[in-house]
Amino acid sequence: MTETIQLPYLEPWDWQQFHRHFALRLLPGVERLDADGYARTLRLGAARGWLGVRTRDDRPALELTLSASLQHATQPLISQVRKMFDLDADPQAIAAHFASDPAIGPLIAVHPGLRLPAAYDPFEQAVRAVVGQQVTVKAAVTITRRLVERLGEPLQDPPSGLELLFPCAQAIADDPLENIGMPSKRAQALRRLAAAVAEGALQLHVEDGADALVRRLCELPGIGPWTAEYIALRGFGVADAFPAADLGLLKAPLWGAEGITAKTLAERAEAWRPWRAYAAIHIWDNYSKGDKVG
Repeated sequence: MTETIQLPYLEPWDWQQFHRHFALRLLPGVERLDADGYARTLRLGAARGWLGVRTRDDRPALELTLSASLQHATQPLISQVRKMFDLDADPQAIAAHFASDPAIGPLIAVHPGLRLPAAYDPFEQAVRAVVGQQVTVKAAVTITRRLVERLGEPLQDPPSGLELLFPCAQAIADDPLENIGMPSKRAQALRRLAAAVAEGALQLHVEDGADALVRRLCELPGIGPWTAEYIALRGFGVADAFPAADLGLLKAPLWGAEGITAKTLAERAEAWRPWRAYAAIHIWDNYSKGDKVG
């Protein structure tokens, strides 16, 4: 039997933001999306299963459903899902922090419900970030889908649309990644990342702070500050992560036709601490809701 749990949040919170986010990045077989819900497959230790969330019209809460195989680990899964959908944020406190900022304040005033979508699995997000270097989100998803089709592990007795688990680190490290659509140097960087995770040489966590994670990631060939900061932001929902060199952040309309330099943006962002990631979300939203967003 499945288990259903209510996950409350402080309003405003915008399901459509998350729907757009997942729709743009969806991995068929691993993820499923419909008008008012999202589901995905996952590993948790030795367990394999799936989770699903659905919006509620009658209360500010998400309804979380877990497969029977995962009900021994309800609490850690609740924490992960709350992080994925940024359910613990205080939108009033964030809006107050940015209220006097001439760039971000007006953006938040228009869209106060925007949150920080994060990945369920930091390793999966790290793979997506490396694959996504210097290409559009659409192109990165195409390549990542090929990875899933080639290396994904079948889920036993799956519900419709959730037949595959995202490839594990060892599977990616062991595969030559030929004919998958990536330049050879990027494929090598991805295999090195996967090997480091599989061997335990790279610890993907933020228990010692996001800056330490960024430093660990940047020690790997082929991973620079943008990729590392993006992994911190999307992989862990770190509220102060900020990939200042991101094209969407630099070319957003609010900076005018000439945009802004990464150096100037990083300097401006100092005033946005400790919530620079929320500034990034609003700047990306200002830039575009198409396939160029972060």
